[in-house]
Amino acid sequence: MMNRIYYILFGSFLILLGCTEEAIDLEGTGTITGTVVQDITFENLANVKISTNPSSNTVFTDAEGKFTLEVESGTYAVKAEKDGFLVDFESADVEIDEETSVVFELQISTANNKPPPSPTLITPEDDSINVPVDVTFEWESMDVDGDSLVYTIELRNANENTVETFENLDTNEFQTTLEFQTTYFWQITADDGINPAVLSGLNSFTTVDFPNNSYHFVRNMGNNYVIFSSDDDENEVQLTQSNTNSWRPRVNRIVGKIAFLRNVGANAQVFTMNLDGSNAKQITSSVPVSGFNLDEIDISWSDNGSFIYYPSQDKLYRIGADGSGNTLIYQTNDGNLITEVDFNNGIIAVKTNNLDGYNVRIFTIDENGQELSTVLAGRQGAAGGLQLSIDNRRLIYSRDVSGFESSSYRQLDSRVFVFDFSSSSNTQFTTNKPGGTNDLDPRFSPTDAQVILTNRPNNSNTSGTVQVLNPEIAEPRQGLFNNAFMPDWE
Repeated sequence: MMNRIYYILFGSFLILLGCTEEAIDLEGTGTITGTVVQDITFENLANVKISTNPSSNTVFTDAEGKFTLEVESGTYAVKAEKDGFLVDFESADVEIDEETSVVFELQISTANNKPPPSPTLITPEDDSINVPVDVTFEWESMDVDGDSLVYTIELRNANENTVETFENLDTNEFQTTLEFQTTYFWQITADDGINPAVLSGLNSFTTVDFPNNSYHFVRNMGNNYVIFSSDDDENEVQLTQSNTNSWRPRVNRIVGKIAFLRNVGANAQVFTMNLDGSNAKQITSSVPVSGFNLDEIDISWSDNGSFIYYPSQDKLYRIGADGSGNTLIYQTNDGNLITEVDFNNGIIAVKTNNLDGYNVRIFTIDENGQELSTVLAGRQGAAGGLQLSIDNRRLIYSRDVSGFESSSYRQLDSRVFVFDFSSSSNTQFTTNKPGGTNDLDPRFSPTDAQVILTNRPNNSNTSGTVQVLNPEIAEPRQGLFNNAFMPDWE
């Protein structure tokens, strides 16, 4: 009986064991296939690491972003990871001999990074007027993620409908120089290098009117002469660009223009421009300005600004301020060249010299070319810088009293003189001149009471100081502008 029970129990065990082995044999494998793309562009991502939990083999996506995993049946969490992207998980239920597909849309690792708020514009304030042309732009901005911000200013000139862009700014302010009497619109872009750049609001402002500057002069900048103007407080404004050679400014207040000389190719031509330096226009063309030394040549307006007088070799011409009607006024008969001219109320003062700049004559003529008075003749050395007084009773000029002459046209002791037409007498105006210097290019003040001139060492041809002479005060020399010459005071 006992043996019988034993065999029954043992047989049952074998049956149960057989059943367990059969269940294990029933378990098998399936496959997980998938594709990995970027979440925004849906570009296929290669070399993405694919793994599972519970763990199985680890594989990488191919060039088309695809992968295949063979795993036992069951439920898996499939993980996709790649440098520069956020890790992503997908669930997969795998059946025996079945294929389960998943798709990963990976986000760039900075996907949770927030863009900065729009910058707040501070100065210039919106709709402000009389903003100085030397302006500082200021704004406020921050980044909630602590990212470094880079800014761009877009500045629109409403008068000319042009746009300037200032890029790669890493601070919250920026300085630049703008045009006078101009309305601008400005806007800031902030970029954290991660998110799309954000824009500020749009503000506008208008710069101050151009100052009524009395002084004009020339400064040597690099290889070119550049024209400047200044007010009585010596606030300077550059009127011509440093990439052009421009010199000898002459102002006419009636028409609000400046006549000046500028190189065009191999020639010097007469130009005009507005008082703020805008609208430069070439006046001469077929008959250019020429003479023994272009630095010494001078030009002059007619009183009402209709004409400009200029020399060309041995001839004096008058041309319309619009470039029309070029007329020969005077021609020398002794072979000398005309170098300087000044017109005032129907009288024309003229300076002539030989090819070396010497044998100087200064005299006056009428508009028909008839000679009227002789101011200077028969003197050794250089002379020039002539201008008639308001009432045509006097003429100012400079002369090298040393009488020195050389091939380099060097002057040793040039002083300012005033010729009185009523008495035909010359009076020295120069006082307290430092030794070893020259007083050159004298011009009357607008009231004729003072004189502006260039004082420079006698071994220099360009650098100097623009000064004002006033014999009525104890210290008659007032220095105005350094590295400056060819002054005009209107």
